[in-house]
Amino acid sequence: MLTNPPRDNEARHFPVSVKGVVVRNGKVVLLRNERDEWELPGGKLELSESPERCLARELEEELGLVIEPESILDSWIYTIVPGVHVLVVTYGCLESSLAEAVLSDEHKELRWFPLAEIDSLEMPDGYKASIRSWSARVRVAG
Repeated sequence: MLTNPPRDNEARHFPVSVKGVVVRNGKVVLLRNERDEWELPGGKLELSESPERCLARELEEELGLVIEPESILDSWIYTIVPGVHVLVVTYGCLESSLAEAVLSDEHKELRWFPLAEIDSLEMPDGYKASIRSWSARVRVAG
C-alpha cells in the first residue's frame, strides 16, 4: 500500500494550447479571436494525440492548411483573463502544400501579416517572440 501518494495532482492544472507559426512569402498567418486579439492558429491538446498531431489537425480544421510541425519554439503560461490560464506551446511549421487559407467559424478574421507589422499588433508578446524566432530561422535556411 502506498503511504505517501504522489502530490502531482495537487499542482495547478492548465489546458495545453499548441500553436503554429506559418510564414509564407515574408508574411505570417494570424487569426482574430473573440477578444479582438490576433493569435496564432492551433488549439487544445487532446489526451489521445501528440502535440504535433494536434497542431496538424487544428491547422487543417481552422485554415485548411496541411503543415508539418518542424520544431518547438517556446512555451509559457498565458493568462487569458484573470483566473483563466493556459500553457501555450508554439511550433515553427513548414507547409506541405501552398493551399489557400480559409477562415473557419472559430475566428472572426484571417490575415497574412507582413513580418514587419507584428510588433504593432494586439497579441500576446509570447506569440510575437515565436514569430520572430521562426521567421529568423526560415530566413537563414531559405
